Amino acid sequence: MIDSSISLWGLFISGFTSATLLPGGSEGLFLWMLSQQAWDTGLLILIVGTGNSLGGMTNWLIGFFIRKGFYKEKQTTNKTRLKAETWLKKHGSPILFFSFLPIIGDPLCVVAGLVKIPWFKALLFITLGKFIRYLALSYVIF
Repeated sequence: MIDSSISLWGLFISGFTSATLLPGGSEGLFLWMLSQQAWDTGLLILIVGTGNSLGGMTNWLIGFFIRKGFYKEKQTTNKTRLKAETWLKKHGSPILFFSFLPIIGDPLCVVAGLVKIPWFKALLFITLGKFIRYLALSYVIF
C-alpha cells in the first residue's frame, strides 16, 4: 500500500502540472483516488484544486514575465492565444473562470498576465473554475 501522504502529494503535483503548459491530466488520478474511498472527497478536491489553481497562476506569471520583458516571446500568430486575448479584452477577468477548459485554459491564463489582468482577480476566477470542475466531477462520476 502506498503511503497516504505520498498519494496526496502526487495528486497535488498532478493538479499543478496539468494546469501549466506541461502535459498532464489530473482528472484520472483524482477519479481513481475517489474510487478508492480511502480519502475524504473534500480533502481530495482541496488538494487537486489548490494544485490546479497554482498551476493556472503560474501560467499567469509566465504572461506577466513576458509582458515585463523577462522572457522573450517568439513572434507568432497563435490562433488560440489571439482568441483568448479577444475574450479577455471583451469580458474581463471573469472569463478566467473557464481556465479549466482543455486547450484554451492554459493559454487563457498566460494571456491574462500579458493583458494586465490583476493577479487577485485572476486568482479568484481561476480558483473558482478549477474547484467547481473537480466538485462537479466528484458528483457526476460518483
